[in-house]
Amino acid sequence: MYMDHQETPLINALQSAAEEKHAAFYTPGHKKGRGINTSLEKLLGAQVFRADLPELPGLDNLFAPTGAIAKAQELAAHCFGASQTWFLVNGSTCGIMAAILATCSEGDKIVLPRNIHQSAIAGLILSGAIPVFINPEYQPKQDLVYSITSEALEKTLAEHPDCKAVMVLHPSYQGICGDLSAIANITHRYDIPLLVDEAHGAHFAFHPDLPPSALSIGADLTIQSTHKVLSAMTQASMMHLQGNRIDPQRLSKALALVESTSPSYILLASLDAARKQMALQGKELMTQTIALAQLARKRLAKIEGIELLEFSPQPGFSYLDPTRLTINIGQLGITGYEADEILCDELGVICELPLLKHLTFIISLGNRAQDIEKLVTGIKTLADSANSSLADCDHLTLNYSWQESPTLELSPRQAYFAVTETIPLSQARDRISGELICPYPPGIPILMPGEIITQDAIAYLQKVLNCGGVITGCRDDTLATVQVIK
Repeated sequence: MYMDHQETPLINALQSAAEEKHAAFYTPGHKKGRGINTSLEKLLGAQVFRADLPELPGLDNLFAPTGAIAKAQELAAHCFGASQTWFLVNGSTCGIMAAILATCSEGDKIVLPRNIHQSAIAGLILSGAIPVFINPEYQPKQDLVYSITSEALEKTLAEHPDCKAVMVLHPSYQGICGDLSAIANITHRYDIPLLVDEAHGAHFAFHPDLPPSALSIGADLTIQSTHKVLSAMTQASMMHLQGNRIDPQRLSKALALVESTSPSYILLASLDAARKQMALQGKELMTQTIALAQLARKRLAKIEGIELLEFSPQPGFSYLDPTRLTINIGQLGITGYEADEILCDELGVICELPLLKHLTFIISLGNRAQDIEKLVTGIKTLADSANSSLADCDHLTLNYSWQESPTLELSPRQAYFAVTETIPLSQARDRISGELICPYPPGIPILMPGEIITQDAIAYLQKVLNCGGVITGCRDDTLATVQVIK
């Protein structure tokens, strides 16, 4: 079906509403910016507040769209290769939770990789679903996890044929993708849907040198953070559906539970704009972005003491996003957290994700040649001033908890609502965790409600703190104490 991607129905409707002259007796309280604090107006300008409007008659309703939002979502579905698309203003977080709620009821099993984002754990708590975890492939030399394999999924589904859905990551934070096509084929043999956390892959559909998009190789539903790698505003994401394995009405009902009833039309309009941009210029923009990334990779490869993650076909590693740069700084005598602080405070370079031994950088359509110059200069300065001795955390295994299956004593929902008590972390071994504990970023839980706390977990979390990492999700972020099931 022909679609005119020059159109921007939501932007047009919002512009018309912003320019309309009337007495406003509706929210928000600043009334098109007239009551806004001058400090914020000085930062953002006055115009943006004229467009900060509620669900006025001409702006459609996000939860029952029939006008501008409906048309904008139809254009997005056509652009991204879906049969139906939902705009999200609570980020991919709400899309991942809704995907689980729409496919699993209380007590139903769902297959997940152990390195799933914490938003999926929230989906388990809300739905009452039971996770069946698969350990992703782990490369000890690089100290990185890849994807789960189709062989591991085949084995898991044979052991748990009553699973209601499979959810996977595509790609990882480092841009690593597994064999999603094979995973989709196995999933569909059991006639269950494949859900994909594609938060970092919204650009995949627009260039042949990028990994294939999840929808193009069999996903039933995918959630993309349009703001992460395209040009939408922060918190603006999309959820795409194809096929008939998932009821779209159940998806809409699930979104109504987890998404704000006061959606920002500025965020929604930014999704309309990002869709138009990619539909009309996507390949050109991605060509430029890939070229910048290749330039950065070529220059960084000449710097001694660091190692770039390169594509290396092996189980769990079928594609690598060329716009994602991951640098191993394990030989520089500092941790990734320390390197990130130096780059930010002294060299004017900020990465996406620092880990104990790695720094990951996102190169997107918003980057320019001067950014690459600053990145290369910053990394070279870092390498030239580093110690030759290994960092204290060099031998710390980042992914300890994915080398053997965690023991889940209670479902995440049961544990979340169970009575807990506070005990010292040093006494928590073999107790059941009553809270979600994860280093952030990337927000991948080391312990979740219902899991047995191991000595390895305790040691790892303490070392992360000692090396400058941040622990989130728990009541005591110093980790002197933890919440366990009473």
